[in-house]
Amino acid sequence: MEVAEGVSAATPTEEMNGAGNLMDFLDEPFPDVSTYEDFHTIDWLREKSRDTDRHRKITSKSKESLWELIKSLLDAWSGWVVMLLIGLLSGTLAGVIDLAVDWMTDLKEGVCLSAFWYSHEQCCWTSNETTFDDRDKCPQWQKWAELMTGHAEGAGAYVLNYFLYILWALLFSFLAVSLVRVFAPYACGSGIPEIKTILSGFIIRGYLGKWTLLIKTVTLVLAVSSGLSLGKEGPLVHVACCCGNLFCSLFSKYSKNEGKRREVLSAAAAAGVSVAFGAPIGGVLFSLEEVSYYFPLKTLWRSFFAALVAAFTLRSINPFGNSRLVLFYVEYHTPWYMAELVPFILLGVFGGLWGTLFIRANIAWCRRRKTTQLGKYPVLEVIAVTGITALLAYPNPYTRRSTSELISELFNDCGALESSQLCDYVNNPNMSRPVDDIPDRPAGPGVYNALWQLTLALIFKIVITIFTFGMKIPSGLFIPSMAVGAIAGRIVGIAVEQMAYHHHDWIIFKNWCRPGADCVTPGLYAMVGAAACLGGVTRMTVSLVVIMFELTGGLEYIVPLMAAAVTSKWVADAFGKEGIYESHILLNGYPYLDVRDEFTHRTLATDVMRPRRNDPPLAVLTQDSTTVEDVETLIKDTDYNGFPVVVSRESERLIGFVQRRDLTLAIKNARQKQDGVVSSSVVYFTEDAPQLPASNPQPLKLRRILNLSPFTVTDHTPMETVVDIFRKLGLRQCLVTRSGRLLGIITKKDVLRHMAQMMNQDPESIMFN
Repeated sequence: MEVAEGVSAATPTEEMNGAGNLMDFLDEPFPDVSTYEDFHTIDWLREKSRDTDRHRKITSKSKESLWELIKSLLDAWSGWVVMLLIGLLSGTLAGVIDLAVDWMTDLKEGVCLSAFWYSHEQCCWTSNETTFDDRDKCPQWQKWAELMTGHAEGAGAYVLNYFLYILWALLFSFLAVSLVRVFAPYACGSGIPEIKTILSGFIIRGYLGKWTLLIKTVTLVLAVSSGLSLGKEGPLVHVACCCGNLFCSLFSKYSKNEGKRREVLSAAAAAGVSVAFGAPIGGVLFSLEEVSYYFPLKTLWRSFFAALVAAFTLRSINPFGNSRLVLFYVEYHTPWYMAELVPFILLGVFGGLWGTLFIRANIAWCRRRKTTQLGKYPVLEVIAVTGITALLAYPNPYTRRSTSELISELFNDCGALESSQLCDYVNNPNMSRPVDDIPDRPAGPGVYNALWQLTLALIFKIVITIFTFGMKIPSGLFIPSMAVGAIAGRIVGIAVEQMAYHHHDWIIFKNWCRPGADCVTPGLYAMVGAAACLGGVTRMTVSLVVIMFELTGGLEYIVPLMAAAVTSKWVADAFGKEGIYESHILLNGYPYLDVRDEFTHRTLATDVMRPRRNDPPLAVLTQDSTTVEDVETLIKDTDYNGFPVVVSRESERLIGFVQRRDLTLAIKNARQKQDGVVSSSVVYFTEDAPQLPASNPQPLKLRRILNLSPFTVTDHTPMETVVDIFRKLGLRQCLVTRSGRLLGIITKKDVLRHMAQMMNQDPESIMFN
């Protein structure tokens, strides 16, 4: 394969390799060469070749002097330094976001009189008058109605608290959407679809910029605190990638090479998940399974290090005050039994169905937003959804609190010290057992009341999340999906527990559930349900299971989690292969070639290449007969990314390929720096320009910007192979030849259009707009 040699082979004379030659060219004062335009795709082969040449130069220079040796060592260590900095900054930001969200969520309900910056929990920790039974009540914490009117109870106080809850929610969401709209439009959404696209080689300038980082961090706190059905986990991946991009600009090794930059961003994504869930290993696997396009072994180690540093930093801040990395840490005291796999698999089926329903409904709503007047009023939409959410959420204690606290309560096992409604069981007065091992008991009125409220909360969360995800504010999907699954799981768990208690003589319970034993743990069902729903929406499997057991500490429950995750993926895949992130990539028309998509059609390169029949001929340059004026006219009249260079228009024999941007910059630079270059100067792409009469204008030699080893296929190459080449080598374009003669060109967008056509989609719908 001719291109592979061009990338890895260290040719003694770099003149032979156009891509290698770029490095000589960069030594000259030639600004911006081989950087890319906005909304264009990078050339992975070219970036890899440039990095190989850079590395070769540093290695050969390091033998010359001690200073050069030190410089080469610093260059080798720069990758680890960047990872350290990413870990420190993303861990710190995650800790600050967690603390701020905690305080601002509680601010909707009341305020701490002893120190207004304390959340409800912190306020009552410091109080000496808090009793164990009323641990949530302390004189220092006052609800707004009590503070304003002096009455804590009664209809008037309830209405005033209700009104202020809605008012605070509207204020937070209005601030969030206004900041995003005015300062950083790219700070909205979860950011994961765009990061997947960027990691596949697409350029979206400003998406990972400093303003986006600042505004996303601030508005994420506001959006989560407003009580909307969204999470902070997805946006934290975007925040960590912004940190990665920020530190890349400090080192020329990364700032000047888009391929190397993407290695850093892959590791940053791992650090983002590490701090979002307190799951360093899950973060690395998430980056590998879900977001990264090119993930060499070196990046795996660096991701691991970045995730470790980020988790360590977050643990030092200790935002949850429980000396854990996460809010959901649980400890169950009973094992699970084989018969329980049936309800676990049923939860997996529910997760798959919910994932399908959510993706279809959300994409339909987002498409409506894009194509109708609705999209023109983002502030109004956010205000309306926040108002409806707050209005419906306040009366139900399970939707009023933050989603993270709700999940935490649903995961919890009922110990002797729990005061939650979910733990209102009828106690046996003769019970004298250790505190940990409480036997199954009949449900009390509190449990039945909680079941009704949870059922209403489940319906509410399912509906409202569809309209919330995709609005013009930072919004993650992990926490709302887990909440839906945890509610469904807890309801199933309580149902199984009560069946086991009342019917322990049934054959399925006989073997493992004796009267007076603690058989069923409803919290475990909530955990399995959460994993199933998250898997149904995102289609993660391995990383999901690892994140879930790191998140909860439930190492013993890997098999139930695996069963639920695999079932939810199978069920969801039966209705459509795309997860929520891939669906949003398709909706936005990003040029993303998914590695997991299979191309099974029997078409050939000649069916896809341009020019087609009836098209104007291909725009080409000749090696020694094109003038500067011809080149400038061609650049002005077309918007192609580059041009093939041929021996002559008659022979059409291919010489190489030249990038449009490099051509523009080279001509601009030559006109400024080189005397005698005028519009009628001939451009030469040959090794030596011929001797010209003195009267002729000075020629312009541009051999150095010519890629002499462009990737080529023949016109009879199956498209299956071409698609594979584009995916695995990350090409921007490949040229189609027959016996050395140029026939046409296939770009990444042509491949995407063709794939859409083969799937009976509108080929224009997949183009980035």
